[in-house]
Amino acid sequence: MGRIFGTDGVRGIANKELTPELALNLGRAAGIFFKKNSRARENFFVLIAKDTRISGSMLEAALIAGFNSVGVDTVKLDIITTPAVSYLTDHSKASGGVMISASHNPVEDNGIKFFNHKGYKLTDNQELEIEEYIFGKKRIDIPVGLAVGNTIENNELIRQYRQHLFKTVGDDFTNFKIILDCANGAAYDIAPQIFRKLGADVIALNDQSNGNAINQNCGSTNPEMVLGQVKKHGADFGIAYDGDADRLIMVDERANIIDGDQIMALLALNMKKEGKLNKNTLVTTRYSNLGLQELLAKHEIKVKKCKNGDRYVLQKMLEGKYNLGGEKSGHIIMLDYNKTGDGVLTSLKVAYYLKKYDLKLSYIEDLFEAWPQKLINVAVKNKDNLTQNEPINKLIKKIRSDYDKQGRIFVRASGTEPIIRIMMEAKKEEMIKKWAEKIKEKVKGELN
Repeated sequence: MGRIFGTDGVRGIANKELTPELALNLGRAAGIFFKKNSRARENFFVLIAKDTRISGSMLEAALIAGFNSVGVDTVKLDIITTPAVSYLTDHSKASGGVMISASHNPVEDNGIKFFNHKGYKLTDNQELEIEEYIFGKKRIDIPVGLAVGNTIENNELIRQYRQHLFKTVGDDFTNFKIILDCANGAAYDIAPQIFRKLGADVIALNDQSNGNAINQNCGSTNPEMVLGQVKKHGADFGIAYDGDADRLIMVDERANIIDGDQIMALLALNMKKEGKLNKNTLVTTRYSNLGLQELLAKHEIKVKKCKNGDRYVLQKMLEGKYNLGGEKSGHIIMLDYNKTGDGVLTSLKVAYYLKKYDLKLSYIEDLFEAWPQKLINVAVKNKDNLTQNEPINKLIKKIRSDYDKQGRIFVRASGTEPIIRIMMEAKKEEMIKKWAEKIKEKVKGELN
């Protein structure tokens, strides 16, 4: 029997792969898990939120029914960001938290992410335990009468999260002109509201609660719209969030894209300057550009690496007691403030450092010499056969031998899509060109 959980919760096409029936079963199983692992011994409740996509209400109703059926109350937060759920779960007496979102994926997709009572995403073993309830390997007791759960709404909790974000900067941004792309997603309201309240001149794009257009040619995976508006309005910088606002990409005043690696470099350098970077160490995945490591080494900042995925970044941070980590894609975790990637928080902290030290965002681009890098996505029918495919592995070994210490290649199956992801990086671009088409065609030919 296959796994239900992927690399970031449960994902799939809503009403086809991610059905209300599956959501109901997930709610029941997760409800039992949360009761078992709760800090409370009675009055169990979970927080539940969603992004703007149209299938969110359908899945929310099914999840609520599942939780209530095993005696767990649900508190509806409605449309709010993933990091808000993490923070509020940690700072309330909730037994757990749930976010309904497929992040940067298109509108037909949706997903379900679970957080434990401390606001952390569940570990692999915890997800396996929930699956055991679903597959009937562990018993689920069904209460009746007054023991079933109830559902309420609580808008006061959202206000608490907004106040938390204000407190992280404690400053005003009166002289900033900012372009904000909210991707028609969960940050559509909260991000423009906070920057405006802090005094910034905000030009908001895709800031409607329009789930039909979530991530559609906009947001962190399509920052070109922000780039054009930064040019047009002469803005100080631009920010693009994804559908659930747990990641961001920025654009500097020269209309150049600033990715997650560069944002982490900016944060790490300034946190070290203030003595706030724990153990002078940044945690990244192995997909971060080697130019990041070169830059930070010059400033005596160490880089610790882990496998791909923001929860593995978090795991490494907790193990080493580090407080800054993230991914090139723009998931940035600042453990002093939240326990998951938080796009709005990260953008506020970047703006804070730019103002405090009278900097332009382009300064980090001038410092950062990125190694040439190429990302290739290959659509395949049999992604699970990758690790056992001898011809592909033989070619990868040959490329690594040719690159030696002057480059890297990583090939992996996507956890959420029928795609093989290939990352090639080398000191010289010619080395990438030499092998890129060969590995792409080999993967396509062997796994289709």
